[in-house]
Amino acid sequence: MSDVKRPYDVTSRQEQARARRQRVVLAARDLFERDGYRRTTVVGIAAAAEVSPEMVYKTFGSKAALAKAVFDVALAGDDEPVPIRERPAMAAIRAEPDVRRQIALFVEGLVERLGRSARIQVMVRDGRHVDESLQPVWDQLVEEGITGMRMLGRRLLDTGQLRAGLDLDEVTDLLWNYLAIDHYERLVLTRGWSTARYQEWLTRAITTALCS
Repeated sequence: MSDVKRPYDVTSRQEQARARRQRVVLAARDLFERDGYRRTTVVGIAAAAEVSPEMVYKTFGSKAALAKAVFDVALAGDDEPVPIRERPAMAAIRAEPDVRRQIALFVEGLVERLGRSARIQVMVRDGRHVDESLQPVWDQLVEEGITGMRMLGRRLLDTGQLRAGLDLDEVTDLLWNYLAIDHYERLVLTRGWSTARYQEWLTRAITTALCS
């Protein structure tokens, strides 16, 4: 028998762990959307993902934290550890000199992300009223949204092309208001607007609010 030890394959272990994590997130998404937050259990998610409940808790910590992970993956469209602000779509906005075109590019990306994440976001928003563990998740979503809109607002202001008299706080608040899931829920999910119609309306609304 050889005494030579096999090298520890860190990369393979990491890939396996990531694959298991992705299975859990996808299983949780499907069960959350089908059964709602309260009726979905960690045991049920684990069974659907073919992992142990202990693995779910070890990886995510809680069902509420898993709901946040589901939202993050839905928002980004993948589980790559790259923030939205560092992705090519946001780089294209930064490179665009015309503020109206910047707004149009932002809304285009936003509507695409909402198509993937809206139902999970609504679940967190409404679920926090019956399950207090979701309140910190909702608070985090709100804070992340405001932070993102402040960054975008500063970029739009830097063009010098916005309506006179606007400051960063007002631009941030206006953008954050239009970012609210309520608009998408009412017009697309409830009233049946196409995403193309919603995108056109939102682009026009933000442009009218911010530009001369």
